[in-house]
Amino acid sequence: MADPAALRVLIVDDDPAMVALIRTLLLAGGYQRVTVCTSAAAALAHAGEADLILLDHQLPDDTGIDLLPRLIGRPSPPSVVMVTGEGNETLAAAALRAGAEDYLVKDGQLRDLLPQIVERVRRHRALEEAQTAVERELVRAERLAAIGEMTVTLHHEINNPLMSASAEVELLLADRSINGDRREGLTSVRESLLRIRDIIKKAGDLRQASSEDYLAGLRMINLGSAAEAGIHHRGRALLWIADEATARLAALILRHEGFTVERVGSARELTSGAARLGVTLVVVSAPGASDPAQAFSGFRPDRSRDYALVALIAGDTSAARAAGADRVLPLPFDPATLSEELLSAVASRLGP
Repeated sequence: MADPAALRVLIVDDDPAMVALIRTLLLAGGYQRVTVCTSAAAALAHAGEADLILLDHQLPDDTGIDLLPRLIGRPSPPSVVMVTGEGNETLAAAALRAGAEDYLVKDGQLRDLLPQIVERVRRHRALEEAQTAVERELVRAERLAAIGEMTVTLHHEINNPLMSASAEVELLLADRSINGDRREGLTSVRESLLRIRDIIKKAGDLRQASSEDYLAGLRMINLGSAAEAGIHHRGRALLWIADEATARLAALILRHEGFTVERVGSARELTSGAARLGVTLVVVSAPGASDPAQAFSGFRPDRSRDYALVALIAGDTSAARAAGADRVLPLPFDPATLSEELLSAVASRLGP
């Protein structure tokens, strides 16, 4: 979901003027896959074809609140944003409790707020997809590591006796007095020993498997070394990221780009780690990161530092730069562009 044009948006509203406005706003934002339904029944029929549903509350055959649980209760549910003419706090709270991503009122702010909310939902879905890919990749990496351990054991425990057995068979076959059925049997044994050798080699080769793109524009981890993958070593990156899923994804992307990644759990650890030689990037999204003053509490980066400092902030990002960040990225970040943003921050401070 890296490309806005890939997001499938379903507008559920029976007001032609409102549908025209919403469609215009979406198309202007690059969202090209937009369809319209005018009833709850039609919305249920087409919900499986949507990533995001902009849902009106007052529909001819049902209410949005009653329809919402049925829309998001399906496998691989769409995200739902309530868009209604009722600026009612009780209704808004009910929609959010029922699972809506957000709530919009059809008023003068709709034109400004709708594009922002749709983009945030798109990024959130892209982040979830990337996190799922990370989990699959971690499982795969663990399996390959286990295969690697098994291969080492096989080589250690089997290779020596295998070579001894093969040598004995070759010596017997070299004896010209052996012929007929016995020579044929020894030849068969030699072929079997060679197959065992090849099987052990294939098991070892599985450790070299590498991953390809999981999402459009987002290349994931290569399980080989950075040198094998042709990746330039970019130094050490320190991560102070409270959310585990976000931290895993950021670490995976950075490792693929050639960074050695170290996670820290406090401002004190971050301060100590950032003072070491070789640190070229610090990424902060700590508890309270929606308040930059809290996020950087206890961590005061030196203005003459050699590393780039990037803050991942949910909410207002205006004060983060004043707190010391070279680059401020909103949460949820777009996984397809995170790598580019982080590399740009490092290049701006250190040069390419």
